[in-house]
Amino acid sequence: MARSARASEPSCCRFCNTPLERVFIDLGLSPLANSYLRDEKARQDEQFFPLRAYVCSECFLVQLEEWEAPENIFGDYAYFSSYSESWLQHAKSYVARMIERFGIGAHSRVVEIASNDGYLLQYFVAEDVPVLGIEPAQNVAAVARAKGIPTRVEFFGERAARTLRREGLRANLLIGNNVLAHVPNLNDFVKGMSILLDDQGVITMEFPHLMRLVDECQIDTIYHEHFSYFSFIAVEKIFAAHGLTLFDVEELPTHGGSLRIFAQHSNTEWHPISHRVYDLRAREISAGYADIDHYDAFEERATQTKLKLLAFLEEAKRQGKRVVGYGAPAKGNTLLNYCGVTPDLIEYTVDRNPHKQGCLLPGTHIPIFDPERINVTKPDYILILPWNLKREIVNQLSFARSWGAQFVVPIPEPRLVD
Repeated sequence: MARSARASEPSCCRFCNTPLERVFIDLGLSPLANSYLRDEKARQDEQFFPLRAYVCSECFLVQLEEWEAPENIFGDYAYFSSYSESWLQHAKSYVARMIERFGIGAHSRVVEIASNDGYLLQYFVAEDVPVLGIEPAQNVAAVARAKGIPTRVEFFGERAARTLRREGLRANLLIGNNVLAHVPNLNDFVKGMSILLDDQGVITMEFPHLMRLVDECQIDTIYHEHFSYFSFIAVEKIFAAHGLTLFDVEELPTHGGSLRIFAQHSNTEWHPISHRVYDLRAREISAGYADIDHYDAFEERATQTKLKLLAFLEEAKRQGKRVVGYGAPAKGNTLLNYCGVTPDLIEYTVDRNPHKQGCLLPGTHIPIFDPERINVTKPDYILILPWNLKREIVNQLSFARSWGAQFVVPIPEPRLVD
């Protein structure tokens, strides 16, 4: 089993270049969370990297060091957004709201960065709105193209934005859902958005909210593919540095608690600043997110989450109970590797995504099967790894209650789901 030999000296903040000296949490060595193992050779070649998050003492951006190039993470990607019914509904609702709020129509141009398999743009296409997807993963982009959604395969940044501008394209609505955290060069990315955005255009971005991560000890949100973790005060500084003003913000339940920010060019006043901007900024400052010492307590809470999950699994094993997982999400791989869980504690997991079925989870080597296997083996406990989708999953697996199976979520501690 190979491990990275790269030096792990603390680097500088990817936004403001301040030396990183304060560790937010150290989750030990972990494989890339989406590096599912397909054969014996993959197991032998598996690499582990330090999973250590720092917090910048100047801008308060929580961030990882870059251990692997994005090209190696996202070139052939196993995450397809359309396998979650609740996420599709979220996207459909968003499209309806943006059309109504900003007058998006046939005269507009909507661009989504990290457009995945067309899960969102398909709803704009249905309303005859011109769209363009930008997606770095060739295999995922092919699915979007098959749906008739124009999609370019490339990583977005200043160079890509300037190319599009030369072609005469500017975005009236520029979208990025759960991509900002995946960007190692934040300044290049945000500058690219500023270049591509029409003078009167609007940017919306969604990403997990650091305040919710901390409050609910969502340690499984931290993995190598997520380079950064954003509070509102940090992301506001990043956008302002590139001539973009956040004029509204919404707090969403998705992914365990996310923010949707709305940005416009700072030299325009097309949209007034919402009271929600002032309110959230004040709440974060009051809670301590502008105080570097506030971040020190998180690691001990994470340790308690780990110990409680292991105690639950070991007690279930002692009682002869069968525990299986539901889902093979990246977040689950962080949690299981941090806790040192092996197949003797969780027999297998299942996932609706056929691209993951037949593989092993990275690091823990827990096998992934089709969800039908649950009906065959009839386990006692089903541990929901994508716990943010627990209601959707419990409904999908309601048949398991017929033999008395119980559903469990692991964060912030193991608890049964009614």
